[in-house]
Amino acid sequence: MDQPELLYGYNSLVIVTLLFVAIVVFNEVGFRVGRFVQARTNSEIKSLTGSIQASILGLLALLLGFTFSMSMQRFDNRSMALIDEANAIGTATLRIQLLPEQYQADAERLFRDYVGLRVDIGQIDLTKTADRERYNDEIIRLQNELWALAIAATEADPRPVTTGAFVNALNQVIDSQGKRNALLQMQVPEVVLILLFLVFISSGGIMGYSAGLTGERMFAPIVLVSLLITMIVFLIIDLDRPKRGLIQVDQSVMVELRQSLDTRP
Repeated sequence: MDQPELLYGYNSLVIVTLLFVAIVVFNEVGFRVGRFVQARTNSEIKSLTGSIQASILGLLALLLGFTFSMSMQRFDNRSMALIDEANAIGTATLRIQLLPEQYQADAERLFRDYVGLRVDIGQIDLTKTADRERYNDEIIRLQNELWALAIAATEADPRPVTTGAFVNALNQVIDSQGKRNALLQMQVPEVVLILLFLVFISSGGIMGYSAGLTGERMFAPIVLVSLLITMIVFLIIDLDRPKRGLIQVDQSVMVELRQSLDTRP
């Protein structure tokens, strides 16, 4: 999968570390600027600066909630897509019994191999494009073999309540695999993340400037707020990076399906 985005090529820990440093640095710069103009600033300007600071922090909270919601929704969609695919495969394997007897053994073998490949590719980092392409080629080959088997079985038994039911289930398997692959490529737009970072850095600068106008340094609270912000940003980025971050979609449903197929007589 091609990734034209700039940020996707960098580790999420590196991104949030740079963001934390930028917020602290801009806060210090803002504080020094505020101290420099403190003597020439009246109380009305100081009050207006406090209002601007509150507005930026409100915008920050709005963007933070919006971005977190986007990343969480995509994570939930990928989780549901995995469950839907496992259910589709499970249904198709049960309907193998409706096929003419001479096709059942081959169908069982192909589905065992297919589920094994789906489990294996689910553990491969999206940045390892060569490995993923190799697995996807093998998955497509198995899909074609299963479809050819379904066509042959249909010619032997064209009844819709037997072979037709298997064909419909196989079609659902192929569709669910395509949907899951499509969801893996859906991330929060990078421009949204960049805007979020700019608002974070600006908020650090305006808080430092406001503190400089009062002449009171608030280093510890600023560092604490910056740390909390970067932790939330890390969570957003990690949720938005399927098969790459610390938070992963639970593959246990597909693993259990593979185990059940391996133990099936």
